[in-house]
Amino acid sequence: MRLDKFMKISRIIKRRSVAKEVADKGRIQVNGKLAKSSSDVKVGDVLKIQFGNKTMEVKVNELHESTKKEDAQKMYEIISETRTENAN
Repeated sequence: MRLDKFMKISRIIKRRSVAKEVADKGRIQVNGKLAKSSSDVKVGDVLKIQFGNKTMEVKVNELHESTKKEDAQKMYEIISETRTENAN
């Protein structure tokens, strides 16, 4: 499954266009490698996503073409979530 589609369906990022933009700016890694929005995501992959001052690491548990809101959380497991302070 494409990375941008996984991000949208799992509801980590609400819109696919936003997921594509985040990936294409080099803010998402799949298994430690920089990923583009078209990168393939498989069960067992570890994604590292940077949103502004937050970094989130998740493990892909399931892939679905579509999902209900309550089932979206089952598609991934959060490994770590850290906030970085802006050092001025």
